[in-house]
Amino acid sequence: QVQLVESGGGLVQAGGSLRLSCAASGRSFSSYAMGWFRQAPGKEREFVAAINWTGGRKDYADSVKGRFTISRDNAKNTVYLQMNSLKPEDTAVYSCAADRRPFRVVTTSSLYEYDYWGQGTQVTVSS
Repeated sequence: QVQLVESGGGLVQAGGSLRLSCAASGRSFSSYAMGWFRQAPGKEREFVAAINWTGGRKDYADSVKGRFTISRDNAKNTVYLQMNSLKPEDTAVYSCAADRRPFRVVTTSSLYEYDYWGQGTQVTVSS
């Protein structure tokens, strides 16, 4: 059974930091790009960041560029999202996802290109 399990969410004050983790089990995702998405109440799910299978390519939404960092540890089958300088507008449920195609050199921000999803972890930033 393939699973992606996020952890690390919580309540933090504006300006604070959180580190999200996404642990994969059931199969290796070392050959797949991984992405983070978020969904705030009443809004559509949106792209946050993605990393290609080698870790050599990382892309970010403009809203998080310079504040968030995506990374991966293929030996641990885990992807991370370091979130600094958090703002109230970052409040959302954050989910990780695995690209449906292996060995893709570039990342994609389209959620339709990801086929495995975690259940999400809540991040709440207070002002």
